[in-house]
Amino acid sequence: MPHWSVYTGNSEPHDGISRLPAPPPWRAFDGEPLVPPPRDADDEAAVSPDRVHRARSYVATPESVELVNAALVLRRPLLVAGPPGTGKSSLAYAVARELRLGPVLRWNITSRSTLADGLYQYDPLSRLYAARHAAWRERGGGPGGGDPGGGVEDHLRLGPLGTALLPYGRPRVLLVDEIDKSDLDLPNDLLNVLEEGQFEIPELMPAARHSAGDVTAEVLADGSDAPVRVTRGRIRCRAFPFVVLTSNGEREFPPAFLRRCVRLKLRRPGREQLTEIVRAHLDTPPGEAEHLIDRFLTRAADGELATDQLLNALYLTGVAGLDADSRDGLAERLMPYLSATADGDGF
Repeated sequence: MPHWSVYTGNSEPHDGISRLPAPPPWRAFDGEPLVPPPRDADDEAAVSPDRVHRARSYVATPESVELVNAALVLRRPLLVAGPPGTGKSSLAYAVARELRLGPVLRWNITSRSTLADGLYQYDPLSRLYAARHAAWRERGGGPGGGDPGGGVEDHLRLGPLGTALLPYGRPRVLLVDEIDKSDLDLPNDLLNVLEEGQFEIPELMPAARHSAGDVTAEVLADGSDAPVRVTRGRIRCRAFPFVVLTSNGEREFPPAFLRRCVRLKLRRPGREQLTEIVRAHLDTPPGEAEHLIDRFLTRAADGELATDQLLNALYLTGVAGLDADSRDGLAERLMPYLSATADGDGF
């Protein structure tokens, strides 16, 4: 493995991220370290059990290992394309677990997603309600008084992208899932933020502009109840996050966006990789697994199937203890084609 590689793909956690080469001069960032520093990132208790399992059982290909390392070294986003069920999102969890980079920050994209959704959410109505409630208490409507309803920061929370760009000492992992479902403008809107590694929060800027010193605010980060300190309304990363952008190939992206990404194309796994995937996920008797793997590959030659369908069939037939004929019939029903045009039926 090249000396610049830190991700191995073998699923065993290690501290290899400390050996990551220095960034290229044009991708070096100098955000002030977080104070206080975040908790130890090597904590699986904060990760849901299903994600831990997917991370542990992920089977990486040599190409994916190489391009993950390229993205880490170059401090560039990794655009992962491929059919459904090829492990695009699981790759982010596998990298986070092996390199001990903490819980994955996940941003699920829809056609209504905007850049602001990923950076932070601000609720002015809750602030207005809090101010009115405080005024009501001051007029004798209830106990307490003198509290104006909190500052802007009390009604603001960083989104997954905004949290990933905090000045952590080690990169966080950000999964931007199914970016091809986004509005046409979102990839271009992401360009500046991902290129500069920083952004501003306008709601926090007025106080900073009217002060000669460094005005700080404590805001909540995504996935945490512990506030982080933001100075003068600006967030700039220190260790550029490992950003995984997944796409099902439903659209094309602008050239300016593509040239800023390392691109990985995942393909349908062959027999050898399927066998490894099954072994990693399930303790299935070899003969039974080989039979259903053969059946899966035969059906996949005529239409689109996902690896999850094979795993579901193997698990359920194993639990049910069916005879050969019943097992095959159930497997057939559990592995329908994903495309309605493949068998003339949408179900």
